[in-house]
Amino acid sequence: MCGCHTYAPVVHTNMNANLPSIHEISGYLDNLLETASTPDYPGAVNGLQLENASPIRGITAAVDFSSRAIDAAIEAGANLLLVHHGMFWSGATPLKGASYDRLRKLLKHDIAVYSSHLPLDRHPTFGNNALLAKALGFEPTAGFAEYQGRSIGVRGSCDVETKEIVERAAQFSRSYDTVLRSTKLPQHRRTLHWAICTGAGASADTLRETRELGVDTLIVGEGPHWTAVEAEEQELAVIYAGHYATETLGVRAIAGHLGGKYGIPFSFARASTGL
Repeated sequence: MCGCHTYAPVVHTNMNANLPSIHEISGYLDNLLETASTPDYPGAVNGLQLENASPIRGITAAVDFSSRAIDAAIEAGANLLLVHHGMFWSGATPLKGASYDRLRKLLKHDIAVYSSHLPLDRHPTFGNNALLAKALGFEPTAGFAEYQGRSIGVRGSCDVETKEIVERAAQFSRSYDTVLRSTKLPQHRRTLHWAICTGAGASADTLRETRELGVDTLIVGEGPHWTAVEAEEQELAVIYAGHYATETLGVRAIAGHLGGKYGIPFSFARASTGL
């Protein structure tokens, strides 16, 4: 049975008269996601990236901080934009052109921005990796993709024909307008030990880790061309399910959780890159 789900935008409409402040919500998220203690890339700047003045009356979640995401928040009447890839991903840039236009819209509509990268990737309940495993019908039993002493991904065991896993992942990817790719598979090949690392999950480190752990099937968002070549050499199946698609799950789950906790509307800004 395929564990994939095709999602439509969801909006929770129960309003609470006692609306939370952005500092209440960001403090809660920092604690829930272990933001301060989770190492990450410098450009991630996890946590509250832009505060606002008014109580939070609605949340819009998006994979990427972008004009499309901001416009979706404005259209939904939300004043908290929750993203996986945040405002400062490319480092410091002059506030002009598109950068200025994005900031101007945020300030004009009093929209706060909260971003969570690796803290969200690795969360056991709301994390992209745990949720993708569930969507594909897997039960994680251990961590994977070590980064500075923390497991970002997940892994486990099964006995499933690899082609079936590819079909499950392809159905999931299509629901986010992404075309799945995979390394060439021998006929009737079976998967016994799988691992998942969403986003840019195929790398020298993750391929080395698959060898050390005996993983035979690696499911990622994307990876460099050479990883497919190397995977064939080590008889490893790699399923490239799309960077965008594999990282939609965490922000959606967190937005829904916050919406239920605080009784405020939430929505998901669908802005697929196709990659």
